[in-house]
Amino acid sequence: MKSLDNTQNLTNIHADALAEFDRIQGALRDERRQCLEDRRFYSIAGAQWEGNLGEQFENKPKFEVNKIHLAVIRIINEYRNNRVTVDFVSKDGSDHSELADVCDGLYRSDEQDSVANEAYDNAFEEAVGGGFGAWRLRACLEDEYSDDDDEKQRIKFEPIFDADSCVFFDLNAKRQDKSDANHCFVLDSMTPEAYKAKYDDDPASWPKDIDHAEFDWYAPDLVYVAEYYKVETVKEKIRVFRHLDGQEEKYTEHDFNNDESLEETLASIGSKESRQETVKRRKVHKYILSGGKVLEDNGFIAGKHIPIVPIYGKRWFIDGIERCMGHVRLCKDVQRLKNMQLSKLGEISALSSIEKPILTPKQVAGHQMMWADDNLKDYPYLLVNPIIGPDGGEVLSGPIGYTKSPAIPPAMAALLQLTETDMAEILGDPRQGEKIVSNISGKAVEMIQNKLDMQTFIYMSNFGKGMQRCGEIWLSMARELYVEEGRKMKSVSPDGKTDSVELVIPMANESGETEYKNDLSAASFNVAVDIGPSSSSKKAATVRALTGMMAVTQDPETMAVLSSMALMNLEGEGISDVRDFFRKRLIKMGVVQPTKAEMEALTAEMQNQSEDPNSIYLKAASEEAVANAARARASTIKTIADAELSRAKTAETLAKTTETQQNVVKSSVESAQNEILRGIRPSDNGEELAWQ
Repeated sequence: MKSLDNTQNLTNIHADALAEFDRIQGALRDERRQCLEDRRFYSIAGAQWEGNLGEQFENKPKFEVNKIHLAVIRIINEYRNNRVTVDFVSKDGSDHSELADVCDGLYRSDEQDSVANEAYDNAFEEAVGGGFGAWRLRACLEDEYSDDDDEKQRIKFEPIFDADSCVFFDLNAKRQDKSDANHCFVLDSMTPEAYKAKYDDDPASWPKDIDHAEFDWYAPDLVYVAEYYKVETVKEKIRVFRHLDGQEEKYTEHDFNNDESLEETLASIGSKESRQETVKRRKVHKYILSGGKVLEDNGFIAGKHIPIVPIYGKRWFIDGIERCMGHVRLCKDVQRLKNMQLSKLGEISALSSIEKPILTPKQVAGHQMMWADDNLKDYPYLLVNPIIGPDGGEVLSGPIGYTKSPAIPPAMAALLQLTETDMAEILGDPRQGEKIVSNISGKAVEMIQNKLDMQTFIYMSNFGKGMQRCGEIWLSMARELYVEEGRKMKSVSPDGKTDSVELVIPMANESGETEYKNDLSAASFNVAVDIGPSSSSKKAATVRALTGMMAVTQDPETMAVLSSMALMNLEGEGISDVRDFFRKRLIKMGVVQPTKAEMEALTAEMQNQSEDPNSIYLKAASEEAVANAARARASTIKTIADAELSRAKTAETLAKTTETQQNVVKSSVESAQNEILRGIRPSDNGEELAWQ
């Protein structure tokens, strides 16, 4: 009974998905078709003559001078020379977060391993050419062909080709990054043979007459299947455990499913379940659909976002319909007009430019071959037969006329010039940058390059929005996939160097409680994007500014800093080692903040650095001077101590002398008192006198 309910549920999901896709496809059909035509127009030879225009020029020359292709390629090259990178920053505004750096390194590692540049480049080119591009993020096994039962997963970046005809978000999504979308369809084509091998199903058995479906889900040589992403709000039970120290910790059902021994572990350490909570979670359900049924139910995927990143060239909402275009559409008519003019001009030029004589058949009778071979053999003269007059006599006569070379209409010449001007104004004229002469100032060069770069800025800005969304999706997936304790993963630094990161490392904090280092399940960051300089001229502007500052300072330390920074920012072939040297120099000077790897290398270098003889001598001399100073101080202290001892002995002697004197005085006083009592006082000369 449960199986029947599940089958009916999948049938209902399939019917609802077809109806939803029908509404989306019907609303966006014309816009997306124009995007596809634009991409064909600039990239496929002959596509500029497709449609009614080509039918009008049937059996006539049809030349193409594809100016649009060069303009699109210039924008693409500008982007590839200035990549957009993702940076995770803390939400509380702190300057540094070690976990954010870990996320940065893991993100770059996933990009590198899955060749993400292919996905980025394809999406950007489709957005610039047609107006819409996209790529996807997918959770895959780290090693699909490993014999071990290791189910560790990594996040891969995959391109989506022909996104304008294969990627459709629901009509209620208004945000450019589609963060508010609840549905998404991604169509994938394959041959019937590949379909049979993968799904063990016969594509011919699909019904083609799907109700309200305006799109053929399979073609005679191709079979289309759809990845259907549906956002669902699910209720999740949270179990709260209280530990012996009174701390509470929450665990989800996902935690218990991933670790079957978790409950036993909690019981063994004395943790008891205190309560249960029910929370709502945003989850994404993924299905694989064919034209007739649900082929696969992949369940809930990692993360809470639809893992499709849309990229727009230019985008508007007009009359409730999302509209977009790239760099091609506004110049298609001018390009067609130019092709028509050049084709007509080529046809005129192909006609003979030599005036040919017009003769009667009788005049060239017998001399036809001579006239026919004249262009090859260049005869010194040509023969004609005389004309017989009415009287039967010969009448000398030349050609009765001459052909005229076709003339170029004046309107065509003027129109060719106007067409060239219009194309330069719409596409941008890169020739202005090529007109730079040797005596022009660097500031003028920078202003000219800025003017050219302004034409590409909107595409780089919109691509930056897509990259920001990509970082948000990746972080949401990584919080669920990169949570294994002790798992070691490759990390890539901003300069491309690889390192190893260990996840979920238990460690004790200052209060003795256990915390986990590099725990991505707790990662909650904002995503910022860094768009590189718009041109190599802007990169050189930094060097020019630094060298200009060197002319207005006399401080040696400031001069050393400015010169090192200028050399660190130089561009050129084979100077990467020089840049690294001056970066290390600035790090040692405390001007540039080192990365973690650079700090470890600098610490190791300082520990292993051997001292030169001069340093050793100076160090020994310094130690000797310190020792001599210590001995001198000790001698001084001894002298002072001896002096204090002498002073103490003197005081003791004085004290004893004073005591003797006091005894003598006391004895004298007592004697005087006794004499007074006897009525006798001593005289000045020592004689005794009677007391009167």
